[in-house]
Amino acid sequence: MSAPFDRSLTGDLAADVTPEWAVSPQAGDEERVVESALRPHSLHDFIGQPKVARQLALVLEGAKRRGRTPDHVLLSGPPGLGKTSLALIIGSELGTSVKITSGPAIERSGDLAAMLSNLAPGDVLFIDEIHRIARPAEELLYMAMEDFRVDVVVGKGPGATAIPLEINPFTLVGATTRAGLLTGPLRDRFGFVGQMEFYEPAELQRVLARSAALLGVELTDEGSAEIAGRSRGTPRIANRLLRRVRDYAEVEADGRVTLQVAEAALALYDVDHLGLDRLDRAVLEALVGKFGGGPVGVATLAVAVGEEPHTVEEVCEPFLVRAGLLARTPRGRVATEAAWEHLGRPVPRGGVPLGRVTADPPVPGSSSETLFDA
Repeated sequence: MSAPFDRSLTGDLAADVTPEWAVSPQAGDEERVVESALRPHSLHDFIGQPKVARQLALVLEGAKRRGRTPDHVLLSGPPGLGKTSLALIIGSELGTSVKITSGPAIERSGDLAAMLSNLAPGDVLFIDEIHRIARPAEELLYMAMEDFRVDVVVGKGPGATAIPLEINPFTLVGATTRAGLLTGPLRDRFGFVGQMEFYEPAELQRVLARSAALLGVELTDEGSAEIAGRSRGTPRIANRLLRRVRDYAEVEADGRVTLQVAEAALALYDVDHLGLDRLDRAVLEALVGKFGGGPVGVATLAVAVGEEPHTVEEVCEPFLVRAGLLARTPRGRVATEAAWEHLGRPVPRGGVPLGRVTADPPVPGSSSETLFDA
């Protein structure tokens, strides 16, 4: 039996993502090496997501007792919450290999057919960002998931012939951060769907305690609580901040991560008590200081902070909205009262303009049209 944590068959899980921010939920290439050492190897060691973990344990145990492969598994949720870890744990619990690839790496149906034909009985195929898989490959996946068979087309035109190819029974584990982009036929073929939720601070403290033990870091309860509170409910961010604080503690202090050391280190890395970094605060400062709290289009807001609109929309806005600091409206982005208070600015007389968000779309040329357009 091969090791359960095999390397990727093809492609790079994050070839188009190179995060530069301490609180980005995405992982860079070098960080994935560190993450692999911190990942749990069993459901017993997996921290958080109690509902998903319990349901998944029942699915796996039932399949093992019947001597069959488990149903295909779909894990959805924001990045950094443990979807890849759970996929590897499934292989570990089943005692089989895990073959890893990503949706963008599967450009042709032949690529997928080659992977499927190389799977041993009971193997786990993990496809990250499965919503980005090419449509021809997705259609080939339908038959493979249901009947463990693929049709390989040989030749072109009128002389083309479909040759049926039997494949070994396997379990597909798909991970997606955009469940709404999955097609209905693909979603319906998964027997188990797990929705990953953000972690509570207490759960993140348990994650940090485990990571600190593996990294050999002396972490106090107060220091752990401070890091957990600034980690945006995401274990990946918590582990990254722990490593940055560890560096500070080893260079500037006695190596112990205390409350004072954590506060000083996180201040140095521009992560405030809510978990906002430099770019997050720049977006709020521009929205409040330059545009009076909005509404303002995301393109205009991105120019004001010197970033691409995609970066503002995909990296900053999700957490700012979840933290109640920013609202997306039909007219543009609007800063909430909490944003004004967080920046230490007086709330405008009469309150922020959130009351206008439910109004009908502005008529071109009318006085109610938004001043700053996307």
